[in-house]
Amino acid sequence: MICFPNAKINLGLNIVSKRPDGYHNLETVFYPIGLKDALEIVSSVSGEKYRFFQSGIYIQENTDDNLVIKALNLISEEKDIPPIDIHLLKKIPFGAGLGGGSSDAAFMLRLLNETFQLQYSDEKLMQLATKIGADCPFFIKNRPAFATGIGDELEDININLDNYFFILVKPPIAVPTKDAYAMIMPQQPEISLKEIVQLPISEWKNVVRNDFEVPVFKKYPEISAVKNRLYDLGAIYASMSGSGSAVFGIFEKKIDVEDEFDGCFVWKK
Repeated sequence: MICFPNAKINLGLNIVSKRPDGYHNLETVFYPIGLKDALEIVSSVSGEKYRFFQSGIYIQENTDDNLVIKALNLISEEKDIPPIDIHLLKKIPFGAGLGGGSSDAAFMLRLLNETFQLQYSDEKLMQLATKIGADCPFFIKNRPAFATGIGDELEDININLDNYFFILVKPPIAVPTKDAYAMIMPQQPEISLKEIVQLPISEWKNVVRNDFEVPVFKKYPEISAVKNRLYDLGAIYASMSGSGSAVFGIFEKKIDVEDEFDGCFVWKK
């Protein structure tokens, strides 16, 4: 059985406060986009619990650290899963603020639930997903959401960008999330992002912000240059996603970027 885990972008992100446990409270709007990996599980005759095969973008990590395997292990603690072969084709860049690993894990939970008829509800899957990563629960329902807490408290939000066009650019830079948070001074916003994003998109440029941009752009001016170029090309709104390094622009019409952003990963819709 095969599925296609998709990326997300953050339509703004405010770091609200630091928590006693060392994490940060935030508010953001998660929005799913069509950039996708491919994830397949098939029955295995190897006798091993699993065999893991990865292709596409190379990720240097131990197999046991892959979030897909962590999702399998979580389910296996409660259910008897027969031997499987797992095939993951990576297309979503990592270190980009796009949630690719979290999406793979959430889709793995859903895939196991459907394939082996485990009868887990979405709420139960979201509880399991929380154990994997803060933004992992979002991908269980996979629809626009206003997120608070550490990103795991989700509320549906009415935003539809289907009639717009996206260009997403990731420079050849990975921004470690831990480092990005270390550069942030938390601040309670005067107006909640939940209210601000209900304004027309043409007004977002001046009122929607990502708190990570100021320190990240200072350290990595190449990322700032991408955002500026997207505005030069006619974006009505552009922002870094999460803690970076991917930057997206929202456009009212398709544009040609074939000769732009040399050396960068580019996706457009």
